[in-house]
Amino acid sequence: MGNENVLFLLQNLVLKDFRIRYRNMSLGVTWSVANPLLMMGILTVVFTRIFANPIHDFALFALCALVPFNFYSLAATTGTMSLLENQSLIKRVRCPRAIFPVAAVLSSSLHFLIQISLLLLLVLVFGHSVNRNWICLPPIWAMEIVFMCGLCLITSSLDVYYRDVRYLVECSGLVMFWIVPVFYNIEMIPERYRMLATMNPIAAVAVIDRQILLGAGPPSLYLLIQLSSISLALLILGFVLFRRLDRGFADYL
Repeated sequence: MGNENVLFLLQNLVLKDFRIRYRNMSLGVTWSVANPLLMMGILTVVFTRIFANPIHDFALFALCALVPFNFYSLAATTGTMSLLENQSLIKRVRCPRAIFPVAAVLSSSLHFLIQISLLLLLVLVFGHSVNRNWICLPPIWAMEIVFMCGLCLITSSLDVYYRDVRYLVECSGLVMFWIVPVFYNIEMIPERYRMLATMNPIAAVAVIDRQILLGAGPPSLYLLIQLSSISLALLILGFVLFRRLDRGFADYL
């Protein structure tokens, strides 16, 4: 299959997944905005009205983490199930099978982009201004997409052989909500465990977003190197593992 055909198929898969997700919903893509706003509102009420919290602009503070977390939750689930959900197409069309989990992640990236736009809008509404460090944000968000592509290449290929993988991925969303500093500051984690916590790219993106958008400062160089290294390493590992497992897909799909 030629490169042009692969790109054409990838584009159509991304758009198909995006359209199908909200096909029968009256509010459509508005749910991409409603979900983070609802979570932000609930967390703000709980951690400012019920539990005293000294964090300034807590709503924005939480949203900086909710946006990358929501992308993880959506992309991980759809990416993991992408091969089995498209097995009829895989059997009919001769193409690189890795295109399906990648397309699922890129389709989720459209929702990610919508929520990023909401975050940036609210940052300005709350009185924060654009600063020169904003130029670092697109590469940072791109690294999360790279990380999710690598992760979904691994989980989708394993899901073909072990159908329980999708349920483990769904459960990981609950775990991720607590280990990503959504409603607490990363400095609250003991220093000896902090490096381990920021090895999670979702947590690293949340921390860097706050450094740039709320702190108006430059991102931590250490976090940037760590985020890029782990994301690229997982993408390479994902392609290597997917290629090895791909040989037996015909017997299970």
